[in-house]
Amino acid sequence: MSGRETAGDRLRPGGLAPAVVALVATVAVLIWLLLGAPGSLYLGYAGAPIAMVPAVLACRRIGSQVRLPPPVRSFWRQIQLACTFLLAGSVIALFRANNNTGMSPYVGVPLLLGILLLMVAFLRLPIGERTPLGWCRALLDGATVAVASTLIFWYVVLDLAPAGTSLVARVAAAVLGVGGVLLLVVIGKAAAAPKATVHPVSLRLLTVAPLSDIAGTILLIAGPAWGRLALSVLALPLVGVAAACAALVQQRSCEATERPAVGGAGRSVFNLLPFVAVTAAAVLVISVSSQEMSARQRTVIIGAVLIAGFVVARQLLSLRENAVALRGIRQQQDELERLALSDSLTGLPNRTKFGVALAERIDAREPATALLIDVDDFKMINDTLGPAAGDQLLYHVAQRLRQHCLPGELPARLGGDEFAVLLPTDEPAEAETAAARLLAALGDPFRVGDQHLLLHASAGIAVAGTGESADEVQRNADIAMYAAKESGKASWVRFEPRMRQDMVHHARLASELHNAIVRDELRLVYQPVFDLVTGRLAGAEALVRWQHPTRGFVSPGDFIPVAERSGLIVPLGAWVLREACSQLSRWRAEFGDGAIESINVNVAVRQLRETGFVDEVAAVLSENGLTSQHLILEVTESSVVDGWQVRDTLRALHEMGVRLALDDFGTGQSSLSLLREFPVDVLKLDKSFVDGIASGADRGRLAVAAAVAQLAEYLQLKAVAEGIENAEQMERLREMGYRYGQGYFMAKPLSPADCGALMSAAPVQVVSPA
Repeated sequence: MSGRETAGDRLRPGGLAPAVVALVATVAVLIWLLLGAPGSLYLGYAGAPIAMVPAVLACRRIGSQVRLPPPVRSFWRQIQLACTFLLAGSVIALFRANNNTGMSPYVGVPLLLGILLLMVAFLRLPIGERTPLGWCRALLDGATVAVASTLIFWYVVLDLAPAGTSLVARVAAAVLGVGGVLLLVVIGKAAAAPKATVHPVSLRLLTVAPLSDIAGTILLIAGPAWGRLALSVLALPLVGVAAACAALVQQRSCEATERPAVGGAGRSVFNLLPFVAVTAAAVLVISVSSQEMSARQRTVIIGAVLIAGFVVARQLLSLRENAVALRGIRQQQDELERLALSDSLTGLPNRTKFGVALAERIDAREPATALLIDVDDFKMINDTLGPAAGDQLLYHVAQRLRQHCLPGELPARLGGDEFAVLLPTDEPAEAETAAARLLAALGDPFRVGDQHLLLHASAGIAVAGTGESADEVQRNADIAMYAAKESGKASWVRFEPRMRQDMVHHARLASELHNAIVRDELRLVYQPVFDLVTGRLAGAEALVRWQHPTRGFVSPGDFIPVAERSGLIVPLGAWVLREACSQLSRWRAEFGDGAIESINVNVAVRQLRETGFVDEVAAVLSENGLTSQHLILEVTESSVVDGWQVRDTLRALHEMGVRLALDDFGTGQSSLSLLREFPVDVLKLDKSFVDGIASGADRGRLAVAAAVAQLAEYLQLKAVAEGIENAEQMERLREMGYRYGQGYFMAKPLSPADCGALMSAAPVQVVSPA
């Protein structure tokens, strides 16, 4: 619970003392009765006020809990007011202590007001449909019970009263008894309601009030002396115990969950009270009709009663059929809810269920952490093995998570290859330990069909903070997960507030980049590629630069990742391709045979996934009067292994005559297999293998550089060394067999005009000094 809560916000402890006091008072009265009611009657009647006072206090306590929903507080305040009138009636009864037949109006009026207030309190609860038809049903049920109970009291109970009993006393007791019967009906309907806002056990405990009322009024009118006295002194203490215990149950439930208890709909014996009333009235009619009537009149009465009996039986059967139908509907609702909140493939809770569970813990101020898990490179696996194998793999991942989650942890599948685990903790160390445990579990090989697959996953951790919603926590976990992806995958990252600032910065930069493409703020520079033997310009690689009107120069290392993440890499790449081909066309028109033969353009994997990329390349070449031999597209190893769609695009480009260069060669994990499976024309040795080869101190780099040159020669590929920074490196590369190279030693990236000037200039000196 948050430390910012005030004392008034908390559910105050206690509530047991009033119930204990009321119970002690009731037990004392019972002992007094069992001992033969010694002494004055005041001793017996004193138990009622003593029991009702703590009941009033208990209801007042639960009605003042500000954390409870307003309808629940209002109900218990109404019960408090009703108990207050019952307390007043008990005090008057104490002062008028007697064992007379019937009930004094002075006692009966406050007790009847208390019964009516109890009835109002229960009527304000959801007892059925809040529609005109629903109210009509409730009124008809109440009228049926009221008429039947009035007839029974008037014709049966009052006639059993001893001679000489005051009519006012008898009528007062009878009215109170009828009120108790009606209250019993209302309480029963409230307790059986589909959505009871008050705890159902509390509602059932409060049925002691009408039951005590009914039994007490019957005994007051027609009971023997000892039974009359017993109910006179015990009825109200029992009500006090019931009210105090009901308040205690409500409070303990709230202290356990900090949410109001919710009852379930169910069949209730109270629903049968109208039918019992009709049956009792029918019996009464038969008994009356047997007196002072002719045989034909009695036959008519009996026939009418039989018809009423048949209607009652028919309604009882309908009630049973409705109950069965309602049970089936609830089962269907439960099944629909299960389907709506679970993932059909894995059986885990889905995104909706995960969000609800997370929100419930946050609303209850319980510790919660969202752990978002994404399978690394799942798209490549899915494209390679097929969707069926991919689904089977996701199922196994889900089961692995289920097996390795500890009690209290909730695994879920959010969609695709994205999973989540709700952790019941707000300790960063515990959350990180759980992330490491689950990622290690996913690191064990999976068996899919006859194959063993090794997976890795990235995870983001977000601890729910004060004031954060479930959506915010999930967004934070998502941000952290992407940070784990960018840091090299197969790891976890815990969310920090600065990450959100980075996301906002990236989003702002993406918006500005979109405007930059439209406003022509971008420009291309060209990194010359030289023939290391002749020193002549052999080609150029187009590189994009951004001169922001207010930020100034923006590094490609800053905006290229933003473009890839936001999808702007597609329009950006299209602009680079069109501008580079247009510039090559202008060079060839200006310098003729002196111009470079082809231009190198970097292509991102998102462009290769576009279905119309091949047509776009063909259109750009045609618009600028170029052929496919004038273009070299540079792709990375990770792009080539992205999936079948990228492979098909690369094959189509190669068949069209466009040459493909494998950039940063040697830095991936499957370079040799790529050369066998994909149409490659140029290998570009990564700068990391060029650094340090001049001295020969790093024999590993030297060996890789030499192997790449020999591999290119055997496969009849063009080999280009990147990042040449001094004459010694260039000389060593040329000795290894590299024909082409680029780097700051020969030329830095140049403007179109400066690069064009190189095409008409003398060859660059490529021989190192003696």
